Order: sequence, then C-alpha cells, then structure tokens
Amino acid sequence: MLGPADGVCSEVAIMDSAGVGQGIGEGPKGTIREGFLQAAKFWEPRRVIYNIVLTLVVVAWVGFSWPHFRPMFRWEGLWFLVVMALLANACYCAAYVVEFAVQGLTAQSGGRRWRWGLWVLGTLLALLMENYWIADEVYPFVQ
Repeated sequence: MLGPADGVCSEVAIMDSAGVGQGIGEGPKGTIREGFLQAAKFWEPRRVIYNIVLTLVVVAWVGFSWPHFRPMFRWEGLWFLVVMALLANACYCAAYVVEFAVQGLTAQSGGRRWRWGLWVLGTLLALLMENYWIADEVYPFVQ
C-alpha cells in the first residue's frame, strides 16, 4: 500500500501544478463542471447580443421591403420565425463544442482571447447565412 510517505501525494501535486491531467472540457480546477461553468459565463451573456443582432437584421429586411412581407404576418409566418430562431440558437451551441475541445489546451497557457474571435466569426457567419436565407428562400416565397 502506497501512502504519503512513499511520495505518491507529492507526485500528484507536481502533476497538477504542471497542468498534466487537464483534458478536453476540463477547467483550471480540473473538473468538467468547472469547465462548463467557465464556458457558460462567457458564451451565455453574448447569446443575448447574438439574438439581438439577428433580430435587427430581420426587422431591417421587413422594414425596407414592407409591402412585400405583409403576407407573412399570419400564424404560419410566426411559427416559421420561431423555428428559425430556435435553429439559430442551436447553431450558437456549436461554440461549446469548440470551447471544450480547446479549453484543456488553453488552460495551461491562460489565454482565452480566441473566444472573442470565435464569437465574432460565428456571429458574422450567422449574419451571412441569415441574409442569404432571407434573400434566396424567404423573399421569393412570400407572395
């Protein structure tokens, strides 16, 4: 039986301080729960901004081409908007996949600046996809 006198505890302490044992999705304290909490603290407040930006694009499309979108203001149109909003938020969750994949690597260096770049790129991609979808699929569909 190995104990503290045999050096086991000191080896574990050395490995923890060196960052050994931090894997995918693990935060600085080494738990998956801590990693998820850190990810949620960053991503969830920005989800509100993401949704506001996407909503403003829809409002702009409807506002600048109001007579064309008038027939969409029915219950079917509302359900369509709800489904599209849910899909946009599901796509936002893809950031967590990248977060957990990279979190163990960057926890050792302490750098988290890549999160902002990922958020900006993801939001720009969502804007591009939204404009394409409205211009190519929704706008010609509305009669």
